[in-house]
Amino acid sequence: MSKQKIPLLDLKPQYESIKNEIQDAINRVLESGQFIMGPDVKLFEQEVAKYLGVKHAISVNSGTDALVIGLRALGIGKGDEVITTPFSFFATAESISNVGATPIFVDVDECTFNINPDLIEENISERTKVILPVHLYGRPAEMGKIMALAKKYNLKVVEDCAQSFGARYSGNCSTCNRSCQPDTYLSKHTGTIGDIGAYSFFPSKNLGAYGDGGLITTDDDALAENARMLRVHGAKKKYYNEAVGYNSRLDTLQAAILRVKLPHIETWNNARYEAAKNYKDLLANLNNIKPPEYLNGHVFHQYTVCIANGKRDQTQRYLAEHSIGTMVYYPKPIHKLPIYTGLNCNLPVSEKTATEVLSLPIWPWISQEVQEKVIEHLQLAQI
Repeated sequence: MSKQKIPLLDLKPQYESIKNEIQDAINRVLESGQFIMGPDVKLFEQEVAKYLGVKHAISVNSGTDALVIGLRALGIGKGDEVITTPFSFFATAESISNVGATPIFVDVDECTFNINPDLIEENISERTKVILPVHLYGRPAEMGKIMALAKKYNLKVVEDCAQSFGARYSGNCSTCNRSCQPDTYLSKHTGTIGDIGAYSFFPSKNLGAYGDGGLITTDDDALAENARMLRVHGAKKKYYNEAVGYNSRLDTLQAAILRVKLPHIETWNNARYEAAKNYKDLLANLNNIKPPEYLNGHVFHQYTVCIANGKRDQTQRYLAEHSIGTMVYYPKPIHKLPIYTGLNCNLPVSEKTATEVLSLPIWPWISQEVQEKVIEHLQLAQI
């Protein structure tokens, strides 16, 4: 069989489709000489706020900074507890620790890979200040239940949207026959439901820059003012610093690039959605491989299957031998990393999921032929 190299992600078709626009945007910034907080930064913030349907969009240096500054803007610090998922990139918990608070890990749902909302309430204490769900792989968490709990216990909600730009909350999980109670959040973008949304523009994201970048969203004027102050060394006015803040500004070049890409995000996300549907059809007759749920609002930043019977690592090796790129997001839940083992968490679903998940190649321009080749080798790996 042919060993055509198939990457996990191919960004070249995207660049080719907007190459001239990108070059024009870069040249415009270079000619302006305004590389820090130039006009494109403010324009991008206005445009992305309009797209998401949120009052304030504050650009920052990275998705990690978006989480840290978001938590700081809420006044979270030493002695506080933040409930979150252990099945995410380390930055989710790291950001909580970096502001001096303690992450309280709650197990995930085996179908959605997101925090299980039915387990949150039993982990709320008098020190709990925030619930921090992650919309993992581009699938919105069950925000109806999460917001109901936040209201009941007077908690804030920070949404980690690093992988879910453009995703919309659909309010249910049909595969598992679970449904959130009716709520007012249906069809809202992730990051606009809680008190604060935190996004990443890392190059591999659905909306990716050509370097690091991040965004904070909120409808709260005071939170927005705090976040804007914290991103520039804690100063509302230059040289008149009011707090210990951060040097966390989105470069003007990155803002200009993101402005070119933003109008295309719906088309690109829809293409990912169709690619996921195609994968689902191709996987229909494969035993021991569980595809992710295919539902409205999911933007499939990753297409992640579960491989049972302890064959995940074997399967990944086989695919690598046949030049097919895959990735395990994530091989070890955060609570099992050395820095957090002292919390003595028992989270069996997260631990089991970490041994089964495998992300397959996906991007908006992936072809039927490539997807068929991936599934063909995936099937052969099970023999």
